[in-house]
Amino acid sequence: MSKKYLAEALGTLILVLFGCGAAVIAGADGTTGIGLTGIALAFGISIVAVAYSLGQISGAHLNPAVSLGVLLAGRMSAGDFIGYVISQVIGAILGAGILYLIASGSAGWTGGLGVNGYGAGYLGEYSLTSALVFEAVMTFLFVTVILGATGPGSSAGFAGLAIGLTLTAIHLVGIKVTGVSVNPARSIGPALFVGGTALSQLWVFILAPLAGGAVAGLVNAAGLTRAD
Repeated sequence: MSKKYLAEALGTLILVLFGCGAAVIAGADGTTGIGLTGIALAFGISIVAVAYSLGQISGAHLNPAVSLGVLLAGRMSAGDFIGYVISQVIGAILGAGILYLIASGSAGWTGGLGVNGYGAGYLGEYSLTSALVFEAVMTFLFVTVILGATGPGSSAGFAGLAIGLTLTAIHLVGIKVTGVSVNPARSIGPALFVGGTALSQLWVFILAPLAGGAVAGLVNAAGLTRAD
């Protein structure tokens, strides 16, 4: 079981370091950096990489909302759920810490770590309602894809690709809305280092993704999104 938890911590570290790192280091400006499309691809590619390298150990949840969906779908125990979530949060904090050490070494660093947010001064300046709806709905869709791609009758060898492409698509749609969380651990890590508004708004990126993941798990458990 410790191998599963280590895999979850390492995988979440990779997700945060690659995804948030793309935003912080490579830049959101499409003229001088990789742009929003590049950031979206960084998140998606990191999921694919972890799914095919560590997925055989832990399933590569990397996300408390995913683990909650898996739990409510009847595919893991409550004890494992707790262990996974703790490991994911630790991994996200370590990933954000590494990113902080790298980014803070640049004279041009403005203090950001790819935190999620909403409202005045944040990217598209979308409202709290927009943020809650986006995060809950997109997490529901994301976890639904994961449960379907890894469930009975699925083509298991393509699961990592399907999941990574889905996360990429979600980022392409929503970076301007919230920076895209759909993952409480991914939001917790950077927010702890940035503080301020990122911490005060963190509840949105814990509550909404967990709600979306829970609904996806319950719908799957009811057999509405299963092939069997």
